[in-house]
Amino acid sequence: MSEIVRTSGSLRKRLMITLISGAAVLAIVLFLIVRGYATQIAQNGQDNILSASVSSLLDAAVVQDGTVEVDFPYSSFSMLDTELDDRVFYGIYQDGRLLSGYEDLPRPSLKDGERRSFQTLDYAGTTVRLASAKRTLVGATGRTEISVSIAQTQDALSQTLGDISQTVTLFGTGFFLLIVLLSYWATTVTINPLMRLAMSVQRRGPQDLSPFRKEVPSEMVPLVSSLNTLMGRLDHSLTQSEDFIAEAAHRVRTPLATVRSYADATLQRVTKKQNRDALRSMVRAIDESSRAASQLLDHAMITFRADHLEKKQIDLVALVQELVVRLAPIAEMKDVTLDFAHDDVVTTKGDIILLQNAIRNLIDNALKYAPNESDIYISVKSDPNPNVMVLDQGPGYPVEDFDNLTTRFARGKNADGVVGSGLGLTIAKDVAVAHDGDLLLSNHEKGGACAILSL
Repeated sequence: MSEIVRTSGSLRKRLMITLISGAAVLAIVLFLIVRGYATQIAQNGQDNILSASVSSLLDAAVVQDGTVEVDFPYSSFSMLDTELDDRVFYGIYQDGRLLSGYEDLPRPSLKDGERRSFQTLDYAGTTVRLASAKRTLVGATGRTEISVSIAQTQDALSQTLGDISQTVTLFGTGFFLLIVLLSYWATTVTINPLMRLAMSVQRRGPQDLSPFRKEVPSEMVPLVSSLNTLMGRLDHSLTQSEDFIAEAAHRVRTPLATVRSYADATLQRVTKKQNRDALRSMVRAIDESSRAASQLLDHAMITFRADHLEKKQIDLVALVQELVVRLAPIAEMKDVTLDFAHDDVVTTKGDIILLQNAIRNLIDNALKYAPNESDIYISVKSDPNPNVMVLDQGPGYPVEDFDNLTTRFARGKNADGVVGSGLGLTIAKDVAVAHDGDLLLSNHEKGGACAILSL
């Protein structure tokens, strides 16, 4: 089972959150800037109208016979009309003395040298904008200073600003939603090269350790370079492992075979019973060691090759036929007959070395447990899928050991006295699984063990 990969969150989510957060801040800033600018423009518009109204009143003030007279122009107040009928308050002053208007209206606060001013203040229970201006009139009796203040409520201005705020809000919301969509698109486009790289790695077979050649964004160059370096090291390590297994198999099997041949030769020349029994025990130990070493190396080789199969189209009938011919002399030594039956054509795609090992182990197992002067039935069929069946007439598999027979080094209770390492069925099972198949074990109803290698 593959190791669970620890994660620290989604890169896509992080990027989207960053972009969306930036968009939200930008939308708020734009809202404040646009609303502030709109408020300033609207306020300037109202100030200009109030200033024009004040100027028209100042222009209407004249001094006759030492008395200040103001003939209110109609346009002075009509220009202040709004859709919401904002209220207007005014005050006309001569040298600080109220001539006409609202007594409680705040007096103009014009500094020395200042001819015009604007203020926002509370008056009559509401917020008003107050515009003030002054001028000096010259009459027969001397100079006099005329001041005019006009205040207007801001209901229309507030409504205008509300409409502007609503429009800006809608615009900001649309802008934010657009940025969200663009953020999703941008993160998808940005992450796609990484996802394509991951899919490329996932689609590769275990035997494909070649470097990545496709173009990638510059930011991914360190990652791809590291992967290519790792692939190169892994390929070199696997090659060394395969060479080691082949070399070890040769160096272990050859000396054991030599020792056994010397033991056989010595056994032929020794006549003393005690010595002959000792030599027979030696031969048996050599056989057990040779078989164990051979199957251990076979299992290591199968474990190695199972992760990077060299699959080719195989004539399964020819492969099994060759194994039957090679194992026939061993069968003849026990007076066992190898009966071989097969369909006309049975082909499969697989690793020929692994399949040879698996089928040889199944036949070898049958030869070990088959009684003398018995038959071993071997068949190759294509229905429902390519499979090889080996059936002997031996004692069969112990029922209580069925679940453990394909476990490494596990042997049935009836294996006492039979040379073996407990790896034969394990090898066959591993090969079947590597080819997306299975090893099916059962006991024949008439006696004997039945093993089916299904591919």
